[in-house]
Amino acid sequence: MQNLATPSTPATGTVRATRICTRSKKAAGWVRHVEIDVSGTPLAGRFRAGQSFGVLPPGEGARGKPHKLRLYSIASPTAGEDGEGGVLATTVKRLIDEHWDDHTLYRGVASNYLCDLKEGDEVAVTGPAGKRFLLPGDAAAHDYVFFATGTGIAPFRGMLGDLVAGGFPSRATLVMGAPYESDLLYHDELTALSSEQAGFRYVTALSRQPQTIHEGPASLYVQDRLLHDPHAGHADSLSNMLKSPRTLVYVCGIAGMELGIFRRLAETLPPEQLAEYLEVSPEAGDPEAWTRRMINRQIKPTKRVFLEVY
Repeated sequence: MQNLATPSTPATGTVRATRICTRSKKAAGWVRHVEIDVSGTPLAGRFRAGQSFGVLPPGEGARGKPHKLRLYSIASPTAGEDGEGGVLATTVKRLIDEHWDDHTLYRGVASNYLCDLKEGDEVAVTGPAGKRFLLPGDAAAHDYVFFATGTGIAPFRGMLGDLVAGGFPSRATLVMGAPYESDLLYHDELTALSSEQAGFRYVTALSRQPQTIHEGPASLYVQDRLLHDPHAGHADSLSNMLKSPRTLVYVCGIAGMELGIFRRLAETLPPEQLAEYLEVSPEAGDPEAWTRRMINRQIKPTKRVFLEVY
């Protein structure tokens, strides 16, 4: 079900909780986990893990028009934070930058609005939105490899919650990328889940510091875990999972990360297995020369690959 609350008829949610979700309060960015109570609204019990919802920030922009709708990934399982579908959560990074032309401070409208909210504050919300970036209807029939960077972790937190609610019938590996260990999101929660669920592996990739949680080279991006897997040689390694016809691949985070993952898949998988995830035309050439413009043209993800990049 989609768009039960629209920009013209938004629902009113109430902030139930807000907290920092980086591993350290000294992280390079400020990222908050914000829970919104939507019980009694059209969204209650009607959203799914992997979908998004809209936020309508109050006020007007520089041209005197109301601020536009912003979409945020739902970080909750389908049953919500409360187990009854009445509370959804999202993962929000404050956007603070400098204008290139006049060197004045730029503050992202919606991200800072959400991060500034206090418990009990009301917020206008819309949605839910999204049809494809979801777990399949028969989730137990598949295994999952999740690649996330930054706030791209949000939908996977929800999907993992759905798998837990179903008795965790599948194998799932989450590869989480961050610049520094301090920037890892929901780290304690995911570490605990990996120790509680035999079918779940949580693997990190740090791009700007030596790996201190999982062994590997001095710097790694998420795609590099296809070459440097802490579980290489084990039955649940990424290589073995990707060989299985049960496995689906999900990618969520900063735009461009999908290209690196596609290149590594081409490098590590034999052609017959690569074809299960990517349809590559002969004109595509050397994977190291692939560009994002080629995606969905010479490089087409199959139905076993799900992308949500921004």
